[in-house]
Amino acid sequence: MTAPVLLLIPGMLNDARLWAEVASDLRALADVRIADVRTQARIADMADDAWALLADVPAEVPCVLAGFSLGGYVAIEMLARPRRTWRAAALLSTSCLPESPEGAAGREKAIAAFTQDFEGTLQGIARRGVARNAPPTLHEPLCQMMRDVGAQAAIRQTRAIMTRSDHRAALGALQLPVRVLCGEQDRITPPALSDALAAALPGAQLRRVNDAGHMLPLEQPGAVVAALRDWLN
Repeated sequence: MTAPVLLLIPGMLNDARLWAEVASDLRALADVRIADVRTQARIADMADDAWALLADVPAEVPCVLAGFSLGGYVAIEMLARPRRTWRAAALLSTSCLPESPEGAAGREKAIAAFTQDFEGTLQGIARRGVARNAPPTLHEPLCQMMRDVGAQAAIRQTRAIMTRSDHRAALGALQLPVRVLCGEQDRITPPALSDALAAALPGAQLRRVNDAGHMLPLEQPGAVVAALRDWLN
């Protein structure tokens, strides 16, 4: 029997390392594919490149989608404008709300910070991105991943986020299982945004994960695996 395909989409300043433990745990159940969102200028372009990873998958093979943070915006784009049928989806540490004027102003400040002091800025993101009681061993690998992705990608991704589409109407018409996950201590995408996302999705299951901040796939990969495993069996 052909294994289902699991498409994982990283967030801002992330690459495939974000999903390493989740992918390792689920490769026995699924053909795991990880999108790259580092080079594109728009969310729609990121979605196009993610769709390309499924071009060889026959229509009858089940596909499950999971997006984290920025990758959640990409996943929402793919759910709102589907090119194939999905079995299910998981949206982690993300939001369905369009950019607000306050949000745009904050992102302009972030772009200036990436330009002026990228190392100091990524150190701050790493500290703010995990739970207050997170193991210290998480910090340097997270910083190194962000360094490797780089300031120019961060600026490009930030501008893409600022111009994301509002897909709440399309989400309200979805007829597939969706799980919304967030860390109880998320200071980047606060849990109230996950509450709003779950409310916009018919029948969505919402889970707030203890001992986790924003970086859910790194902090609590087991919770992410649990959210995906039964769809892949």
